Amino acid sequence: MPNRRTLLVEGTDDEHVIRHICLSRGIPEPDKIAPHGSVEELLESIPANLKLAGDGDVIGIVADADANLDARWDAIRNRLLNAGIANAPAQPDPSGIVLDAPDETLLARVGIWVMPDNSSAGNLEHFLLPMIPEGDDLFDHAAECVESIAYPRFRQQDKTKALIHTWLAWQARPGRPYGTAIAARFLDASVPEVDAFAAWLREMFG
Repeated sequence: MPNRRTLLVEGTDDEHVIRHICLSRGIPEPDKIAPHGSVEELLESIPANLKLAGDGDVIGIVADADANLDARWDAIRNRLLNAGIANAPAQPDPSGIVLDAPDETLLARVGIWVMPDNSSAGNLEHFLLPMIPEGDDLFDHAAECVESIAYPRFRQQDKTKALIHTWLAWQARPGRPYGTAIAARFLDASVPEVDAFAAWLREMFG
């Protein structure tokens, strides 16, 4: 059976952003990108996916740091350690983590990227922010609108998501999802801030 290359992600937004980054950067896609619906479901899926994988397989994990990078990293690392991935480091690396299978095991190769940059609290939307054209007046206006809402119905942690969706609603083709916004060049995946993530994808799956 050919070696399997699988990427575990939180949701379909992550899936399509990564697919379009691979396309725009000329990076071979993994064989399967598996969205889980929530970070909790993603975390719970890690042991089963590692158990099913074998020598020569590759499993990548992309999860949001959200409010606490250290707590998210510990949650991922503990699952790796329990599955026998004993070389999982105590801290994430800004360039992303790629762990070759420990010697004399039949475990998979594992990679981890914690959004946005392995160094900060945040999520997919914080990763997307640098892709918005610098000095875009419409984005500045969208930020003013979102900030001016006296009683927002979205959670504070979702403010960046509200901001990006507001800005995307005002484009030539309103309301594009993140992935197709990259394809339409509303979001620019060639910016230097994407380089480290693209290099991690290439190392994992290229």
